Amino acid sequence: MNISVELTLTPLQDNFEPPIIEFIKKLRDSGLTILENPLSTQVYGAYDQVMGVLQKEVKEAFLNLEHVVLTMKVVKSDRSDYEPHF
Repeated sequence: MNISVELTLTPLQDNFEPPIIEFIKKLRDSGLTILENPLSTQVYGAYDQVMGVLQKEVKEAFLNLEHVVLTMKVVKSDRSDYEPHF
């Protein structure tokens, strides 16, 4: 079963960009399909593989940051090829 996950990592600190960049680079290194835009990062792939990567990388981000929010949406299907039809 494939899934699509939208993530927004929000470190609650002044120097917030470096932890976000590090988080995204680790997701890129996972071998999963990763798409980015200025507001979020999307991860696409098989459920077990995506969730395994997210479990590891979210835990590491949480351990390295004192105050952080992660917003996550999960869709049951691979939407990586979505194109608006309007």
